[in-house]
Amino acid sequence: MSMTRHAVAVVTAAAGAGIGSAVARRLASDGFDVVITDAHERRCRELADQLGTEHNRPFLSYPLDVTDSPAVEQAIRTVADERGGVDVLVNNAGWSKIEPVAEMSVDTWQRCLDVDLNGTFYAMRHALPHMIERGGGAIVNISSIAAWEASTEHGAAYAAAKAGVLALTRVAAAENGKHGIRINAVAPGLIYNDFLRKIYPDDFFAGYAEQRSRVGRVGRPEDVAGLVSYLVGPDAGYITGEVYGISGGVFPHA
Repeated sequence: MSMTRHAVAVVTAAAGAGIGSAVARRLASDGFDVVITDAHERRCRELADQLGTEHNRPFLSYPLDVTDSPAVEQAIRTVADERGGVDVLVNNAGWSKIEPVAEMSVDTWQRCLDVDLNGTFYAMRHALPHMIERGGGAIVNISSIAAWEASTEHGAAYAAAKAGVLALTRVAAAENGKHGIRINAVAPGLIYNDFLRKIYPDDFFAGYAEQRSRVGRVGRPEDVAGLVSYLVGPDAGYITGEVYGISGGVFPHA
């Protein structure tokens, strides 16, 4: 706990009821000074206030569109100025719309790349100089098993963007290890959250748990948050450039 008490962790898309907020809550419990960023300003502020009440210390919220590179640069600079640096970055922002390739609009393709891949790059591009200056850091990029799985369930744009995140992760890790910076990716499978609950009926999740999951349930945001917590912590000091699947055994060879 004391090792991470003053470390600053920036989490993108942290204010929704899914992986981002679970990661923010877990890192706050680990003792990190978590910065909540999200495109939804009100939810961003509400989560920061909740964490402040729970942990009896202030948390910074910052409304942010990850597709806007100058805005991302300004956000990272503000965090570094107000909090003394950036030690951890978790890139969680994502967007998807499933359209067959033969029918896909250019807007769908571009939007998916802008949020899922470009947004990840922008945050890394602007956070890395601060980490280099501080002599180290850790980055975790949230990808997806869609990066490996050729499935119509995900859509080609989402799969391509998330595969790009994996390549970006590995190359950036190779470039920045000499600076004491570790960069890894997490590739979740089906993770139950409020967004998916609105899309799929309850029997979809029950069927998935029974027929596909090797552990008899679907994933929870807290499962991903626990893995992120490990990867940014001291016990993962020898781990970089790796991709961790977390799918309940649905995609075990990933």
